[in-house]
Amino acid sequence: MVSPPPTLMVFDDFNNNSYDGGAGPSTGPRKRGRGRPKGSKNGTRKPKKPKAYDPNSKLIKSCPKFDSGITKAERESGNLEIVASVLMRFDAIRRRLHQVNQPKDILTTASTNCMRLGVRTNMTRRIGPIPGVQVGDIFYYWGEMCLVGLHRDMAAGIDYLSAKRSGVDGHAATSVVTSGQYDDETEELDTLIYIGQDGKGKNRQPCDQVFIYDGLYLVSDFEHVIGKSGFKEFRFKLVRKPDQPSGYAIWKSVEILRNHDLIDPREGSILGDLSFGAEVLRVPLVNEVDEDDKTIPEDFDYIRSQCYSGMMFDLNVDIQSLGCHNCEGESCSHQNCSCMRKNGGELPYHNNILVSRKPLIYECGGSCPCPIDCPNRLVQTGLKIHLEVFKTANCGWGLRSWDPIRAGTFICEFAGVSKTKEEVEEDDDYLFDTSRIYHSFIWNYEPQLLREDASKQVSEVINFPTQVLISAKEKGNVGRFMNHSCWPNVFWQPIEYENNGATYVRIGLFAMKHIPPMTELTYDYGVSCVEKNGEDEILYKGKKICLCGSVKCRGSFG
Repeated sequence: MVSPPPTLMVFDDFNNNSYDGGAGPSTGPRKRGRGRPKGSKNGTRKPKKPKAYDPNSKLIKSCPKFDSGITKAERESGNLEIVASVLMRFDAIRRRLHQVNQPKDILTTASTNCMRLGVRTNMTRRIGPIPGVQVGDIFYYWGEMCLVGLHRDMAAGIDYLSAKRSGVDGHAATSVVTSGQYDDETEELDTLIYIGQDGKGKNRQPCDQVFIYDGLYLVSDFEHVIGKSGFKEFRFKLVRKPDQPSGYAIWKSVEILRNHDLIDPREGSILGDLSFGAEVLRVPLVNEVDEDDKTIPEDFDYIRSQCYSGMMFDLNVDIQSLGCHNCEGESCSHQNCSCMRKNGGELPYHNNILVSRKPLIYECGGSCPCPIDCPNRLVQTGLKIHLEVFKTANCGWGLRSWDPIRAGTFICEFAGVSKTKEEVEEDDDYLFDTSRIYHSFIWNYEPQLLREDASKQVSEVINFPTQVLISAKEKGNVGRFMNHSCWPNVFWQPIEYENNGATYVRIGLFAMKHIPPMTELTYDYGVSCVEKNGEDEILYKGKKICLCGSVKCRGSFG
């Protein structure tokens, strides 16, 4: 199920580019063509035309040296971990292509390269559930669904198996995408009248899209009619199989919440705004586990951002180098910007989406003359999505979003009071500690997937010269309610920020993957120590018992 209508991207499989995994195209001497001898100064030389951009410059035909890490068996049939990895890698490539300003065919390049280099799964065609894809999962691009085996056809709304391969009498539809292209009707949440048109479709302008996987449906009826457009239409009545988790139904329920943002119509509501007006978007507090329980979280002062209490982190920063002094009145996007140079010469964000994890990201601060809407100011600008604090079944209060969240989206800052080790209380359950041991994962793009030198791999290793401790026990924001999970959908990223000549570290919480509405937001709290069990196995040891219930649960955290 899809809302709003998507833009369909058709990828081109007819190019002849190849890549050997090395340093990219040859940089050796070129043969001189006809023209004036080298060194001649006679005559008038016309200015050189800028080299036209080659849209196929990032496309790959093959890369024998590249190891996708996905076995042949896993490419045929996947699981939760493989599906998550494929989607994460596809989106990492897409973000990188935006960062380097590839003018077009970004989705074509990302999906084609993944397919050709084996970054895909569930290639075995089947009727029924897709391994590793769960009801309610969301996708932002057509190609993502193809890479995980949910929908094969890059243009058509119906994917199917032939009569010979389906094992039934006639063709069998394996997936259907309803996108508003025609006059599809939803009588109720579990029924859909799907209309396929034998003729010209409707012209629609490209727009943002979110695909929602709504589970398994059965075709209960079929008929031919002449539609409003005058063409023959094939109408299928699809009825959702019972006893499945909610998908589209949740989408419709949060749509109501967003449309009635000022009056919360739900039962279980406790507070209309936990931030008491501190945030631009209100933060409701709800308890749907026990609607009669109106108990609120323990008392704390709501703050929008970090409270330093006079404490500054000494990161050996030269005060004279603070601020992008050559960006007066304009956003930071040119190579002469000093803040750009600190970030490796590239903006860390594209359209408010984080491109890559880094040991440290430098945002423009108080000494920078660039405007408040500079693309290098993100974490400091506060909430941009509708969040709510809710009562969980087993883990106290939690945090979730009314909005679908795209991978790389800034969710919130972990706001609190910066403290020294000596100031931290033993029973502080709202402590963020950079010295803990965190389960490693790779989130950034792989240069080989874009015909780039492997040495361009951006480091994701965070190694502070000093321990960063932030307590949200007495003062904090919505970040204090984000629970731990050993299989999280959020990660933290340190941000260096300067104000009044002092340099501080903020902690931004970003979406690790696409997150459906009303899904609990969690990140890895880390553990205090690790132990080796034999030669290979490592046991993570924390102070508290973990109740995350995920497939990767370590048993403890903190």
